[in-house]
Amino acid sequence: MSASRRDLLRWQFDLTWSLFGYHLERVEPADLLWEPVPHCWTVRRDADGWVPDWADTEPDPIPVPTIGWLTWHIGWWWTVAIDHAQGRTPRERTEIGWPGDRDRTVAWLGDLRTAWVAVCDQLSDADLDATAPFPWRDDPAHTVAHMIAWVNAELMKNVAEIGQLRLLRHAQTVGPDPSTGP
Repeated sequence: MSASRRDLLRWQFDLTWSLFGYHLERVEPADLLWEPVPHCWTVRRDADGWVPDWADTEPDPIPVPTIGWLTWHIGWWWTVAIDHAQGRTPRERTEIGWPGDRDRTVAWLGDLRTAWVAVCDQLSDADLDATAPFPWRDDPAHTVAHMIAWVNAELMKNVAEIGQLRLLRHAQTVGPDPSTGP
């Protein structure tokens, strides 16, 4: 029995989410704003809440993001993808705030996951073949199925970045591995 396109995309998403869950369960509050190098993008507190570093033109070199910035970034593009998929006017980047601590961030991302799964689970083959308004700005060559595959790939990339940052931070607190020798 072959899987439908929707089922295959959902399987891919669930696999990626399980990897994300592994890291989210282990993220410590201090991990969120840890800056591994001086050239970083993070989220910063101001009078209105937490504001992500941003440039309208991608800098060269690209700043290394913190886990806090990456979780905001996931929340931003995922919120906009859900808005598009549900036919709502997408929110502006500046309207998507970062929750500000580990527990609220994990809950926010979990809520986005729930909303995304609900959107994906209702899609028919005809829905998957419709032109996707995001992230390609109504390019007829890109369908809703492409958008879902993009969300899966973007999430996978961001999960890998979060995992690597978490591992690097914690590796700095332990000594050399004695099994590797001098």
